[in-house]
Amino acid sequence: MAQRRQLVLASTSLYRRQLLGRLSFAFDCAPPGVDESSLAGESAAATARRLAEAKARAVAPTYPEALVIGSDQVAELDGERLAKPGSHDNALKQLRMASGHAVVFHTAVCLYDARLNLARVRLVPSTVNYRRLHEAQIETYLRHEQPYDCAGSAKVEGLGIALIERVETDDPTSLIGLPLIALTELLAEAGMPVLG
Repeated sequence: MAQRRQLVLASTSLYRRQLLGRLSFAFDCAPPGVDESSLAGESAAATARRLAEAKARAVAPTYPEALVIGSDQVAELDGERLAKPGSHDNALKQLRMASGHAVVFHTAVCLYDARLNLARVRLVPSTVNYRRLHEAQIETYLRHEQPYDCAGSAKVEGLGIALIERVETDDPTSLIGLPLIALTELLAEAGMPVLG
């Protein structure tokens, strides 16, 4: 059996903690404290990759022997970024824009080996096709779900699934914020396979 290394999730996200818990590893969590602004001229995919690695590297000095997981997600509609809405009004605006359109969620995961100073990064895009939504449907959804901490304002793991017509992705967990298929591959490459 492979020797187990300390595993650290560089995140305070409840969603990511729940997803990582599915792999049955013990792990610690640490806030990365990284500025999540995009750089001038940077694509949404490049932002997600850069921030996933930056989060893992930010936490690594506290855990010099650990494998550190960083993840980031950037949502994009016709070239415009959709941040976490933070409020009802912003979520309403986002869902009006998304209605009848496709939103691409670029989700990156980084497994950083602090011992070797080695970062492995994967990007898993998901294209979400939203139904044509009526104002009353959006309001009902927002009242029930209050998805103000979710990019694109739709929690697919909850009632947000009713907003969606189709999802195209190689990894359904990437849409929730941590691509577990890619992560299990990265862990195996680092000598820590999930199933031993």
